[in-house]
Amino acid sequence: MRFVSELFPLSYSDGMLPTKCSSSLFHFWRHTFSLVQTWRLFIQLSHAAAHRWSVRSAAWDWPVLMESSQCVSTALERLPFNNTALKKLPVDDTQEAGSRTVPAACFSRIRTLQPLLRPHFVALSPPALALLGLSVQDVLSDPLAPEYLSGSRLMPGSDPAAHCYCGHQFGLFAGQLGDGAVMYLGEVESGTHGRWEIQVKGAGVTPYSRDGDGRKVLRSSIREFLCSEAMAALGIPSTRAASLVTSDLYVSRDPLNSGRRIPERCSVVLRLAPSFIRFGSFEIFLGRDEFSGLKGPSAGRHDIRAQLLDYVIDTFYPCIQQAHSNRRERNMAFFREVMNRTAKLVAKWQCVGFCHGVLNTDNMSILGLTLDYGPFGFMDRFDPDFICNASDKRGRYSYQAQPSVCRWNLARLAEALGSELDVAEAGAILDDFMLTYEAFYLSIMRKKLGLVRKEETEDSELISDLLRVMHNTGADFTNTFRLLSCVPWPEEGDSEGATVGPVVDLILQQCASIEELKHFGEKAYQENIELAMILSMAQTNPAMFSMVADRPGVAQQLERMGRLKELLETDQDELKEKQRDDWIRWVCRYRRRLAKESDGTSDLSLIKKERLSVMNNNNPRVILRNYIAQNAIQAAEKGDFSEVNRVLKALEKPYSDAFGLEPLDGHSACGQKEQKVMDVTVGYDRKPPAWAQRICIT
Repeated sequence: MRFVSELFPLSYSDGMLPTKCSSSLFHFWRHTFSLVQTWRLFIQLSHAAAHRWSVRSAAWDWPVLMESSQCVSTALERLPFNNTALKKLPVDDTQEAGSRTVPAACFSRIRTLQPLLRPHFVALSPPALALLGLSVQDVLSDPLAPEYLSGSRLMPGSDPAAHCYCGHQFGLFAGQLGDGAVMYLGEVESGTHGRWEIQVKGAGVTPYSRDGDGRKVLRSSIREFLCSEAMAALGIPSTRAASLVTSDLYVSRDPLNSGRRIPERCSVVLRLAPSFIRFGSFEIFLGRDEFSGLKGPSAGRHDIRAQLLDYVIDTFYPCIQQAHSNRRERNMAFFREVMNRTAKLVAKWQCVGFCHGVLNTDNMSILGLTLDYGPFGFMDRFDPDFICNASDKRGRYSYQAQPSVCRWNLARLAEALGSELDVAEAGAILDDFMLTYEAFYLSIMRKKLGLVRKEETEDSELISDLLRVMHNTGADFTNTFRLLSCVPWPEEGDSEGATVGPVVDLILQQCASIEELKHFGEKAYQENIELAMILSMAQTNPAMFSMVADRPGVAQQLERMGRLKELLETDQDELKEKQRDDWIRWVCRYRRRLAKESDGTSDLSLIKKERLSVMNNNNPRVILRNYIAQNAIQAAEKGDFSEVNRVLKALEKPYSDAFGLEPLDGHSACGQKEQKVMDVTVGYDRKPPAWAQRICIT
């Protein structure tokens, strides 16, 4: 077992062969390079028309035909790099090693490579590779691919660097942060799919690593790889993940923050995006913060700020650049578009139950992409107070707080842009954020309910009432929405109770038991510091308590306590009866709203068909639940990567039933028998098992 501390960084001259290292490592690389050169010479001299090489990984096992008539470059070596960002923005070229403050620069060049030990593939994403004009076979047929795609060896044309940015973390300005574990390789121009920046995450130390080692482990890398591709398949703007490489190099980590450190494999994700520039990229120009006392490394350099802003607008918002000759008007149009994209992004998150976990300004994309997958989580049981990050003790980044946090982050972006914006107009744009978000959110929610022909004023209340029932009954967010397409269309003369009973029974299977609800309630009560303070105040200072009891936050906490008290006094039979009544009431209301979709003149069969199509294309059947990711992680840590690839395959088509998943009730959700397309042993559309409650993500 080799630990990262045992290996020295490698300097490079021509991007291929390391030229300076420890003696033992030098001999290792010289031997490796010699073998590669010998192998290529053998191919050149071979008189056979072709040789068949069996290229193996955990996910693939097929022969690949290798041309041997001449030594030709591989697809990875032919990628058309055009590293625009480094040409148009200030770059730090200093030779100084180690972490440091980097003034007057947006990027720092990386002068040393830190190769992994025996890198090998865990998984590849065909859709993400296609964005670069690559296929899985292009990658697997290249014997150097694991090195290229892990930052252990440079592809011709790449120019490694790390990005400088700052950030407000949990509401406080943290000063210089930057790419502490990420290396920019360059930008590739794909004729079909446009321009893509390529990064490797986990490739080693950079000037921004601070006290870190610049490495990522298999556990976190699997989560980022799978979720990047899952979000893209859901139709949510996201950075992409093209490959996941692991190695025989180890680092010591404390995964549960328990004081117990264990060795974990160093792993690298190849990430793609048009750009990874973020809100925090503009915060490097901020002066000293009055609360933290920190300042940006390029404080006061308004010339570089203007240069960065011009680059972003000209490159990624060309329509805005072309539409405005006045700089201030152009900048305001840009800020409004960033606001619109951010509002739409968070609306999409909320509608699939996604919680980011660390919505700091340095994790907010300037292009409106989901960026940096750390302690994220998809909700299982619907809970507006859902917190996916165990480190977020106060719930700053809870599910229901995400829209307001995004607005707060936009305000910090406006401050960072400073004189480039008109203050009053920027304030007006910020004031429009919640209205913009709510419009996007309501539009998507209507589709999730199949309300596609008309927009009624009652729709917002119908949705709020649905979420209230889901919360009170502990209903699974994803599966409940998927089942709503089974609610029968209202027919004249039908008996509502008998008609909606079967679908309500299906929904009740997705609801929590009395024991589960009590567990969730008691756990929330024990961990709720604010509620404990309120109860203490009620006992020790009743007069003060009476003054604050009607405030929204306090009233909300007291309502939670009332629900828990009611649960503790209820048995399972009473709970089921109440859950059934609540769901029958809401489903009947929903059917009355469905009836308004028909104006009496349109073809009703077409309306019904459209409703089902829209609902099934907006309510996913499969999401990346924590327990699904954990199963894949545990298998991979034992050397079995098949579950990672199986999950990836299921996540590629989250709205489809065609992958062969077990139906929600053993039959099709709407009562028809289904045929399995594949032999699937795990139902990824199931509610999480009991052990999943113990998963801790920090």
